[in-house]
Amino acid sequence: MIWSSLLLAFAGMVLLILAFLLLARRRQDRVQNPLLVFEQKLQLLAQARSQGELAEPDFEQAAADLKTEYLQREQLQAVQHKTNQGWLWGTVLSVLIASVALYSLTGHYSQLQQWQQAKDNLPSYGERALLNKGEPLTEQEVQLFSLALRSKIAAEGDDAVAWFVIGRIALSKGMAADAIDAFEKALQLTPNRVNLLVSYSQALLVQGGEESLGKAGRALARVLQQEPDNTDALSMLGMVAEERGDLEQARQAWTLLLPKLSQEDPRYALIQQKLAQQDTLASGPVIELQLTIPDLLYQAYQNATLFVFVKATDGPPLPLAVKRLPAFKGEQRIRLTDQDAMQQGWALSNAKQVQISARLSLSGQVLNDEKGPEVRSDVLDLANSPLQLSLTLQP
Repeated sequence: MIWSSLLLAFAGMVLLILAFLLLARRRQDRVQNPLLVFEQKLQLLAQARSQGELAEPDFEQAAADLKTEYLQREQLQAVQHKTNQGWLWGTVLSVLIASVALYSLTGHYSQLQQWQQAKDNLPSYGERALLNKGEPLTEQEVQLFSLALRSKIAAEGDDAVAWFVIGRIALSKGMAADAIDAFEKALQLTPNRVNLLVSYSQALLVQGGEESLGKAGRALARVLQQEPDNTDALSMLGMVAEERGDLEQARQAWTLLLPKLSQEDPRYALIQQKLAQQDTLASGPVIELQLTIPDLLYQAYQNATLFVFVKATDGPPLPLAVKRLPAFKGEQRIRLTDQDAMQQGWALSNAKQVQISARLSLSGQVLNDEKGPEVRSDVLDLANSPLQLSLTLQP
């Protein structure tokens, strides 16, 4: 709409300028050049003087009068030229101002119409989007639905359901950051709502990155504390663990999930395939660690990072295997294999005896500069693989 208005304004200005130039040219055609008239009359006076028809004093007086007349005409034409220019630029400016004003009025009116339409249709939008009643929302209706929800929040204050729906709309359009922002606003009002935590985790998983994946893992853990059999949370927890390279946690989540799914579920075959792939990769020594983090310790370190190291008793200090996980409460089984090696050629298969340690770090740094809680195992013989042990972190 703005481009059509500007084009009309430009066309109007061009027509006005052409009309002005045409009128000015016609006027100039009707009016002789003052300088040319002055020169012609001066030549006639000089000719009369040379033929003796005009005395010298009379010639000088007539020439002076002619010069005065010429200057007066020049000043008059200059004033008229400035007046015409002012009229031209004033007209151009008026056309531009009128075009901008017209667009502003029509644009604001259109926005007002959309806002009113969104408010009036909010209940029906909600039924169609959330309850699957009637036809699905079109792309424009989805935008109007989001606008209506934000208007409702602005008028009535924060609403957890409204923020949740705004987040779902943003996530469906691939706007992960906007979705996360909306879900976090909803979580401030209803921090333990299961479907909200699952959607929040989904948005964090889409955004990616270590920090977002850590937040997603913690949110899903809160879901599983309330609903241990929540298949969506288990499925996403496996995805988060896989993204972070924690194949053991992914295995645990998928192993718990598989018997809860029907064989017709499209996730069933995919999870079977992933578990089979992990079994193929897990050649060589295997360590199964049952690690416990007591409730009191978890309360102080719930935002911390857990590091699990396996080091050889003989050889370089570089760990043979490392796991990096978000802190958890209670017990969790952690599986370490050659796939957890930090450096190629230095893995569990390269050692005979090892020592396992686990520690919590609030800074998320590998170096234990903050002296976080740590536990170490006795020296263990990998010849007894698969090796199983239990450790408990203490304050």
